[in-house]
Amino acid sequence: MSNTNAINISNLEANHTESAPQIIIHPRAIVHPHAKIGLGTVIGADAIVDEFVEIGDRCEIRARAIVTGHTKIGNDNQVGYGAIVGSEPQDTSYKGAVSYVEIGDRNILREYVTINRGTAEGSKTKIGNDNLVLTGAHIAHNCQIGDRVTIVNNVLLAGYVEVQNHAFMGGDVVIHQFTRVGAYAMVRGQTRLGMDVPPYCMAVDTNMVLGLNSLGLRRNGFNHQRRRAILEAYKIIYKSHLNRSQAIALLESTPDYANNPDIKFFCDFIKASRRGVCKIYEKGLGRGEE
Repeated sequence: MSNTNAINISNLEANHTESAPQIIIHPRAIVHPHAKIGLGTVIGADAIVDEFVEIGDRCEIRARAIVTGHTKIGNDNQVGYGAIVGSEPQDTSYKGAVSYVEIGDRNILREYVTINRGTAEGSKTKIGNDNLVLTGAHIAHNCQIGDRVTIVNNVLLAGYVEVQNHAFMGGDVVIHQFTRVGAYAMVRGQTRLGMDVPPYCMAVDTNMVLGLNSLGLRRNGFNHQRRRAILEAYKIIYKSHLNRSQAIALLESTPDYANNPDIKFFCDFIKASRRGVCKIYEKGLGRGEE
């Protein structure tokens, strides 16, 4: 993320040249004179941009959106109608500390998305690049969102949730604080999660997975050989008679698996889990049949 071309609104006329992309601010927008706005950025009617905000080049802040707090937004982002970015965390321990939201490049935040800043002094909520966050989704304080993540309508992420690259979350998903969603994982709509979803997996019910996100892997360039190796590792973790520690030890001691970066990433994610990882789906224990 880079705001090297951003200028203070108070210096807008002095910095404008014929060759530079124009900053367009609707007459009904409220933009603090100390806010830093990148070249080519458009700010719509009734939008509010506060004092400590930095917005990069070629962004679009649509009508009635609010960008507040110590928020930094990179280049080529869209903040949708009525979205609120950088507001105070919904955390009873928050006492007015200076904290941050940091957003990378080429993200689309659709209508009424809400993103809260961090709770502790100096902490941040961070969103990477090329993400799509759809209408009504909520990203709470101190969440960490990777790159090329899709968050569908009305998804609710509690504080400190981590979502890794290329993950996909269907509509109305609810994720408990400190939970992680691994890279290339898919979470089915209306699923509730309080345990980690390992990379590559398909979460289908409350704290349960069922197979791999095969379509997502194919779409992201995983060839048959890579997908087959990941599936074998998945079966050892979830379908063998070994417990979790024994399954990990087997994968890490078998050269074909230990030397495979996809499987190493899979194992490392599981070993690092603090909340535990989702179990395999069992008929009758969840809502999957509904």
